[in-house]
Amino acid sequence: MVYLWIALMVVFIVLEAVTVQLVSTWFAVGALGALVANLCGAGTGWQITVFFAVSIICLLITKPIVRKISSKNIQPTNADRCIGQTAVVIEEIDNMSGKGQVNVKGAVWTARSSDGRNVPKGEQVKILSIEGVKLIVEPAAVSAVASGSEER
Repeated sequence: MVYLWIALMVVFIVLEAVTVQLVSTWFAVGALGALVANLCGAGTGWQITVFFAVSIICLLITKPIVRKISSKNIQPTNADRCIGQTAVVIEEIDNMSGKGQVNVKGAVWTARSSDGRNVPKGEQVKILSIEGVKLIVEPAAVSAVASGSEER
């Protein structure tokens, strides 16, 4: 069992180094705990219990800390300010050919229509969402009709 716990610990450390996602660090520590239990003369059942107990405890203790640290790295881009705004189509939006651009507040964005229909140049559109670097839009007339029917 000594070799099993050493092998598992090495595998979990290598997996962690490859993924860099904090998915197996806790299991490496659990394998270390099971190895110590083995060296102290514990039976196989106790070693497995120590492995799972140490892994779970490490996970529960460190997960909130990891969340705090990783959430600090989020960089707001202000791009979401576009959502709900009205833009003007400056290049016809055609999802099938992968074309379309809109101008919103002086910035030019690639755009796709939400329902797949073509939107001609010069038409006003409402920005529904952002997917990657593309704005998902619908004609402003559709938005106004939908808003009017909800109010009734």
